[in-house]
Amino acid sequence: MHRRRHASVRAAVCAPVAALLLGAAGCTGPAPSVRDTEQAVQALFDRQAAAVRDADTSRYLAAVDPRSGDYRAAQRTVAANLARLPVATWTYRVRSVRTHHERADAVVELRYRLGDRDRPPVVEKETFALRRHDGRWWITGERHGRGRQLWEQGRLRVVHGQHSLVLGTVDHGTLRRIAARADRAVPAVSAAWPDPWSRRTVVLVPASVDGMAELLDGEPATYEGIAAVTTGPRGGEPGERRRIVVNRQAYALLSDRGRQVVLTHETAHVATRDHTDDSTPLWLSEGLADWVGYRGTGADPSVAAPTLAEAVRAGDLPRRLPPDADFRFTGDPDALARAYEGSWLACRMIADRWGAGRLAAFYRAVGAADGGPAQAVDGALREVLAVDREAFIRMWHSALRAELAP
Repeated sequence: MHRRRHASVRAAVCAPVAALLLGAAGCTGPAPSVRDTEQAVQALFDRQAAAVRDADTSRYLAAVDPRSGDYRAAQRTVAANLARLPVATWTYRVRSVRTHHERADAVVELRYRLGDRDRPPVVEKETFALRRHDGRWWITGERHGRGRQLWEQGRLRVVHGQHSLVLGTVDHGTLRRIAARADRAVPAVSAAWPDPWSRRTVVLVPASVDGMAELLDGEPATYEGIAAVTTGPRGGEPGERRRIVVNRQAYALLSDRGRQVVLTHETAHVATRDHTDDSTPLWLSEGLADWVGYRGTGADPSVAAPTLAEAVRAGDLPRRLPPDADFRFTGDPDALARAYEGSWLACRMIADRWGAGRLAAFYRAVGAADGGPAQAVDGALREVLAVDREAFIRMWHSALRAELAP
């Protein structure tokens, strides 16, 4: 994008006092035009991208201002981390440059793919601080805000699984164990979800919940009790990538079966991404993922859904399917637990009563519907399951009593 430029020539100043103010003796020439500056900055980032693709740490650091001190020191680690990535494509596109004398801020769009795991490419926007001296532009820093990429958070380690790529700033042993579970999750999801999907996952394992929050551009307290989440906005483009981000601390507290259920659950989100839209309520997307996660584990519902079981035994049946508001990580933890447990058992009931294929068809129909979630669910109930909402909730209540309060 090129901005309309105005012809401007900085007047030559030769007075001794003016020269001192400008920090240089003698006359100055014309300032570079906006177009020239943008082209020079784009060339800078083109060289940087080529260095990443070639895993050339020296060329990568050649773009970083040698006067930038701590930033250049940190970029040595970043350069080494990027050289470890299995980069298939890596490009920068300069979206805008705002200059002030010999300094500038550049908004840059990064597009990259890691091996065959990212289809289409991942797209990120970053803002860089630049400085011009010695006849060229240099990178002097980044405007992170709250977010940082994993390769900017410490020494990066990479594990290649059969169906997974696991990146983390933790020890190799932890990453290998996560990769083994991620590899088991992919065929388990494929057996439950009949539609084509990439059958590949990318798993990110930051060293702390603070690092997780940086990746997700959120607050650490939001994720403290969450073992893993899957990134990617609802209602995105078809084929839009999703990443599984593991909270190392919460994940470590789970049993072996719990860890496998979590990774299979998150992998189900990756597989169903193309059929999950703004019309898909969270009870359906989370319930289906839990159904896939628990499928074949022999989990006893009264043990796996203890909070809802306690409520059902007390005669406190949920009056409606869990609303999206109940899934907030920062809300009432009991309401959150009941929401997940009730959603799992609703999807389990569909699979038990109508079959796994009909559950998948119901999910697809809701995601493809126009209008809001309520209208989408009501339409899919009629078209796919041949029931209305009231009848469905009565069936769900019967299933809850049978499963949780026999």
